[in-house]
Amino acid sequence: MKRAGIQISMIILLSLILLFCACSNEIKTLNETTIKTENGTEPAVNSKNLFAGLANSIFYVQTFDNQRILEKGKCFVINSNTLVAPFSIFNGANRAVINPLNGGENIEITKYYSYDRINNLILLSVENINTTPLKLFGGRQIKGVKTIIINQKQNNMQPLSAGSCLQEQIIEGRRLFNISNIVGNASNGTPVFVSNGSVLGLGLSMDVHFEKNYFAIPSSDILELLKKNGNAKPLASIGLANATRNKNIKQIILETEFGNIAIRLYNQTPAYRDNFIQLAAEGFYDSLLIHRIIREFGIQMGAADTRHARSDDIVGWKGPGYTLPAHLVSELYHKRGAIGSPRKPDDKNKQRRSDGSQFYIVTGRKYLDEELDTIEKENGIRFTQEQRNIYKNIGGSPHLDGSYTVFGEVVSGIEIADRISMFPTQADFRPITDIRLKKVKIFF
Repeated sequence: MKRAGIQISMIILLSLILLFCACSNEIKTLNETTIKTENGTEPAVNSKNLFAGLANSIFYVQTFDNQRILEKGKCFVINSNTLVAPFSIFNGANRAVINPLNGGENIEITKYYSYDRINNLILLSVENINTTPLKLFGGRQIKGVKTIIINQKQNNMQPLSAGSCLQEQIIEGRRLFNISNIVGNASNGTPVFVSNGSVLGLGLSMDVHFEKNYFAIPSSDILELLKKNGNAKPLASIGLANATRNKNIKQIILETEFGNIAIRLYNQTPAYRDNFIQLAAEGFYDSLLIHRIIREFGIQMGAADTRHARSDDIVGWKGPGYTLPAHLVSELYHKRGAIGSPRKPDDKNKQRRSDGSQFYIVTGRKYLDEELDTIEKENGIRFTQEQRNIYKNIGGSPHLDGSYTVFGEVVSGIEIADRISMFPTQADFRPITDIRLKKVKIFF
């Protein structure tokens, strides 16, 4: 019996030692001494007092269109006169109200410095805000690092939500940190900290493959946007077109690695003209793939999910977050060199609304009268004699007339589009070799 008692005591002692070791490993994980980055290491701090102090730099935000309530989220201070928030909650807003995380006076926001539509960031202008800016963490290689979210104070306690950075992912053309912390919809924009008190990124919840996932938009993207800060502009001016200026554009250049394509946009389709110019001015098109090639038709580009796409990704589904109403003008047709706007099929898009950013350039082919007759019967349209002459002698894609919006044309460099249209493609018409629209330049 005594021997059995000693064995039981030893087993209990061994179990306690193992438990202590396991707890020690867990504590070591939660109380990191350093954070590994691509540039070396940074000291880590795990102090509740530290995070309680940082809470003063976090605000709730409510956006408005005049008095109409739009969206809710969070934002945080990154310098003495700048807050960062998700751009998505500011679509259509002309003002916003922010309120400190732990309560306090409301502050009216009516201006912004800059925004990045693809990375879903906006920098807001704020005056006389008496709080310490949060330090932005610039590292990227941080898989497994501890992540912390500060929640609203309760009963004099500042609750913290701990998690970890799982991996870096490319989602809809954006590089994001996948995190294990839960970010509620009304908390989109909350800062996600690492344990030294610096901000890993801006928290965001997203549905990926029909499942809720949580991410941090990297602080490195916020830092890049901060470089573009200029004079503050009214929130109401976001996406606001200068129609008078846009009517008189001198030249638009699409830069590709194979040469430049010069285009002009039609004043008969002003919404499409102004939308294209706005996106180009934002840098939306820069570095996107020419992601679709169909011989004897043309080349297509402008999808936001192509910027960081891997070779096996299915792309061409991500726009700027909105569509445009169809604008069919009979004298604007799909001749060779025409620029049009793709859209979803009729069964999913009865109003034939166009994608908000994608466009195609028609390279086309020449057609016989008999072919044009067949297209007229099948599509219920009638070609003018001028259109017939163009399609027979110069070429185009007449089967798209009456169904897709044409809003511009190539004025020089169509041979560049021809060259690109001959590249081999995968089964989904994506080029086997990545071809990028390097930049869109507009000369007023």
